[in-house]
Amino acid sequence: MTGSGRPVVIAHRGASGYLPEHTLPGKALAHGMGADFLEQDVVASSDGQLLVFHDLHLDQLTDVGRQFPGRARPDGRHYCIDFSLQELRTLTVTERQRGDGSGPRFPARFPANTGSFRIPTLEEELDLIQGLNRSTGRRAGVYAEIKAPGWHTEHRFGLGDRLLETLRAFGYRTAADGFFVQCFCAAELRRVRARYGGDVPLIQLLDDAGDVSREALAAIAGYAQGIGPTIGMAWPDRGLVSRARESGLLIHPYTFRADDLPEGFRTFTELLTPFIELLEVDGLFTDFPDLVIAHIRQRG
Repeated sequence: MTGSGRPVVIAHRGASGYLPEHTLPGKALAHGMGADFLEQDVVASSDGQLLVFHDLHLDQLTDVGRQFPGRARPDGRHYCIDFSLQELRTLTVTERQRGDGSGPRFPARFPANTGSFRIPTLEEELDLIQGLNRSTGRRAGVYAEIKAPGWHTEHRFGLGDRLLETLRAFGYRTAADGFFVQCFCAAELRRVRARYGGDVPLIQLLDDAGDVSREALAAIAGYAQGIGPTIGMAWPDRGLVSRARESGLLIHPYTFRADDLPEGFRTFTELLTPFIELLEVDGLFTDFPDLVIAHIRQRG
């Protein structure tokens, strides 16, 4: 919750309902819309640079196949960690494409294969956020994910430590500095807690197969400040939220999309209402931060 008691609005990959995900223009738009936090998925390049990019591979979001023919792995994919930052700079980022090649994942969003969007580094994005915080006088926080830490370790790259060290270099050390670190891997979060201490605010991400028993949530509370469950885990079964609160955990469910409503919801307002007014979650990941903020303001 914010100081006003309303849930924090987390811009999921930026204002990704309007501009391609994890691009600097998309983050600037989300900041201007009033998002409380801007999310960063972080992966590595072949020369050890930290990239703000959701997927381990480049195919559904860039023109890598056209720019680098013959560079795919045997599975047909082009992986970020197989390309240097200089090579990645040549790619154009577009709206997310469907895995089967049938077109954009969200057809009504920003036109696919248009614009000149690029992959930013984590440092570039942190510079942007801190610059906007200064020039606007409104502070938006950082919400970074350690993406697939085990996979990066297999490729001899300690992603978690590099991410934490970079955040610390930019002044993100405690919750008061306005940031969270999230990850699906419990072992990695426990490792981060042991190495960097209790001041780093950690969020355990959960998918639909996650254990949300009282015992499991109590264990999470031993190393994390909160959980990031899917929408379906928190509603209509309200038990998760009450059990998480018993353990003192924050609840930040994902992902609220106006153009991709879960089954049983007819409008975006109908989706937001139970989470904000009944469950009273502490925050929401959304592709449409402006719509969530407008809903909160309208409801007072």
